[in-house]
Amino acid sequence: MPTDWQQLFAERTARMRASDIREILKVTAQRDIISLAGGLPAPELFPVDEFRRAFEWVFETAGATALQYGPSEGYRPLREFVAQRSGNFGITCAAEDILVTNGSQQGLDLIGKTLLDPGDTVMVEKPTYLGALQAFNQYEAKYAVVPMDEEGMRVDAAERLLAAQHQSGRRIKFIYALPNFQNPTGRTMSLDRRKALVEVASRYGVPILEDDPYGELRFEGEPLPSLKALDRDGNVIYMGTFSKLLAPGFRLGWLVASQDAMEVLLHAKQPSDLHTGMAQQMATYHVAKDGFIDGHLEHIRRLYGERRDVMLRAIEEHFPSDARWTRPSGGMFVWAELPEYIDTRELLLDSVKERVAFVPGQGFHPDGTGTNTMRLNFSNVPSDQLREGIQRLGRAIQQRVESPTRSERPVSI
Repeated sequence: MPTDWQQLFAERTARMRASDIREILKVTAQRDIISLAGGLPAPELFPVDEFRRAFEWVFETAGATALQYGPSEGYRPLREFVAQRSGNFGITCAAEDILVTNGSQQGLDLIGKTLLDPGDTVMVEKPTYLGALQAFNQYEAKYAVVPMDEEGMRVDAAERLLAAQHQSGRRIKFIYALPNFQNPTGRTMSLDRRKALVEVASRYGVPILEDDPYGELRFEGEPLPSLKALDRDGNVIYMGTFSKLLAPGFRLGWLVASQDAMEVLLHAKQPSDLHTGMAQQMATYHVAKDGFIDGHLEHIRRLYGERRDVMLRAIEEHFPSDARWTRPSGGMFVWAELPEYIDTRELLLDSVKERVAFVPGQGFHPDGTGTNTMRLNFSNVPSDQLREGIQRLGRAIQQRVESPTRSERPVSI
């Protein structure tokens, strides 16, 4: 008798679903489609030769260590490097305050695993990173959504929500924020807002999870201090990654947290994977330790800045006059809002016929709104394809403008 797996799966699996973005990437694997969808770094900038030499060094000098089990906290020289580099951005920490993770996504999962009970509320920006919602949904999170404007999260609205929760006897478990070049909007939280958010969260005793994968990808303006750098109470957990600095395939990220939080996070990681792979930690340290990242970042910033400019010029030319979009000063994304009668999930079906893809914005909204929004990626697309892709997308949008009646077709990806 065949096993009926559907009767055996745990209830929590009902809350697990494929990422919309990962599903779209299956479509974009077709060679003739121009993909503005994935949040992918430019592969032509991957430091392939540097890592080839680094792995040779690892296996020539410490091959047995690289192939053996390692400490759950992570390779100590790499943690010391992260601590030292964090100091350059105002974050005071030691190697003992750092936990190496299998990418930022594992960090999100560990936070959900250690902080969330079923029904707990997480405060998030509206819109917010889809991968974070996926991670927290596994633990039956609810969401308090805070609107954004050009200065990032509306901290006045966040404070009102915190006050209302406090008065009702409930509490928000933590605040999740991406202050630098936010995914999906590309917006950056202003310095005044950062200071206000740290102060308000501390006053209400609510921790902040600061997700900062794009902070060093600034190609305009001056860097702003992280929330962790402004924190004086150990209230902020900081999450960083090497994915956008070096290579996403190695799945290397880290958490910076106070010791009382770190102990529990470490206990949560151990049954998950024991530790992050030693060979890639050692090779990454060897590449990064002598200052390679700083010079490498200059190439990344220059290329991404050029590609952002190309995308914005093309949007200005080909999008309708009543559309709105962001102008990020760093990162990898432009966020666009179309007329309210255009459902971008349906638009995606039309745009694929034009051989261009993007990510509809509704999935970034935990309250199900944002049906007329989209995220556009510029980092992974050569300039000529950016121009052509936006022109094709503009044609698909214009068809919707001229025929705005909603389709009766089921919307699926």
